[in-house]
Amino acid sequence: MTTTTNARELAHPAREEIRLDGVLHALSDPMRMRVVRALAAGRGELSCSYFVLPVTKSTTTHHFRVLRESGVIQQVYRGTAKMNGLRRADLDALFPGLLDSVLEAADREALRLGDDS
Repeated sequence: MTTTTNARELAHPAREEIRLDGVLHALSDPMRMRVVRALAAGRGELSCSYFVLPVTKSTTTHHFRVLRESGVIQQVYRGTAKMNGLRRADLDALFPGLLDSVLEAADREALRLGDDS
């Protein structure tokens, strides 16, 4: 895990530290998958406040931490906002096709269940 130099920098795993089991665990939760789908659909970073999840703020924070610590997302502070971006290049380099396959399956499931979140 990369270390931080001040309180506003968040620790992220280096590419070589990202593990498949951690990525799969992070993607296995419906709330975290909702975040990843939104980031994949956008073409840039989204602030934490963009996401309205049907869970408490502390649980939302937990979900973002799991995604960050597993290497699925990158979080950085821009002013007072914590911005989130998908680490697509890292994930594609380590696990070619995995992210696209998972996102495609999640989209098909959402259509099947009538869930557009």
